[in-house]
Amino acid sequence: MTTFTLADFDFELPPELIAQHPAAERSASRLLDGRHGPPQDRTFRDLPALLQPGDLIVFNDTRVIKARLMGVKPTGGVVEALVERVLPDHEVWAHLRASKSPRPGTWVRFADAFDAEVIGRAGPEGSLFHLRFPDDPFVLLARHGHVPLPPYITHDDDADDERRYQTVFATNPGAVAAPTASLHFDEGVLAALDARGVQRSFLTLHVGAGTFQPVRDTIEDHRMHSEWFDVPAATVDAIARTRAAGGRVVAAGTTSLRALESAARSGTLAAGSGDTDLFIQPGFDFRVVDLLVTNFHLPKSTLMMLVSAFAGHAQVMALYRHAIEARYRFFSYGDAMLLERAC
Repeated sequence: MTTFTLADFDFELPPELIAQHPAAERSASRLLDGRHGPPQDRTFRDLPALLQPGDLIVFNDTRVIKARLMGVKPTGGVVEALVERVLPDHEVWAHLRASKSPRPGTWVRFADAFDAEVIGRAGPEGSLFHLRFPDDPFVLLARHGHVPLPPYITHDDDADDERRYQTVFATNPGAVAAPTASLHFDEGVLAALDARGVQRSFLTLHVGAGTFQPVRDTIEDHRMHSEWFDVPAATVDAIARTRAAGGRVVAAGTTSLRALESAARSGTLAAGSGDTDLFIQPGFDFRVVDLLVTNFHLPKSTLMMLVSAFAGHAQVMALYRHAIEARYRFFSYGDAMLLERAC
C-alpha cells in the first residue's frame, strides 16, 4: 500500500476561489461529475439524473446553532466563545479565546445579557472549557449568538448567512458547522430525486469546529476530533432494503459518510448513537457508502484524506486540478462534486 505524507494532500488555491457567499440559488451551484472518465462540468440540478432509481441518499439532518458568543470577564477582558457541545443541566463545552484564560469559579458575561460560570477545562487534553449557563443554552444561543461561519469566510454573519448556512431539512440542533454538501439541495432537487425513484433517509452528526482543524505535523500523529452521531434503525433498515434490491447508498456529504462508516466499524452496520473520532485516510475499508456528494475541501485537511481514500488519491488530485482551472468555487459556500468509491 502506498504511504502518503501531508504534502500529498496539498494544492495551491487562488484566494479568489474561496467562496465568501453562497450561490444565488442553492441548486444553481456547479457540480463536478468525477465518478469515472474525464471530469464532467454540470450544475447541481443535474444530480438526480446522475443517480439511478432504487438508489438511497442519506442526509445529515443536524441543525447549526448560533454558537459564537462575545463576552467580557470581570476584569474587562474580551472573551470570544464558540460552543462546541451542549450538555445536560444547562452546561456546555466551548472554545474560549481570551488574552488570559478565565479560571474555574469565575464568570463571563456574554452579549451583555447573561452570565456563565467557568467550571473548568474539558474535552481532549483539556482543549475546551466547561461552562454553566443560567438557562437553556439552545434558547440563549438562538437569542444572543452569532452564526459560526468558518474562519476563511471574512465577513460578519448576517441574515442571509442565518438562512443559507443551514440545510432545508435541518432538524436536530447541535452543529457548529454546516454539512455543506447538503446546502445545495432545495425543494426542486428533492422533488426531482423523488420523481427519479431515489429514496432518502436521515441520520444526525453534530459537526464540530474540529472539522476545520488542519493536520499540523504528520498524518500518523494527528488526533481526530470527536463528534456525536446517531444512525436510527429506520436508516439501517432502508440501507438493507436498498442493498437487497441492488441499489446504491449515496452519502450527502462527508459527515453522513463518517456517521455511516462509524456505525459499521464492527463489520456490520448497526443503529445507535455515540461519539466518533473515525479518521478515514487512504487504505480505509469502506463498508456502506457507494457514492459521495461533497464540496471541495481545504488542502492538507482530514477531509482531503477522506475523499482520497474514497475515490482514489490520483483521481481526487486530478479533479481538484480541473476544478481550479475551471474556476470552481471552493469550501463551505462553494460548489460540489460527485464521487464514486474506487474499490
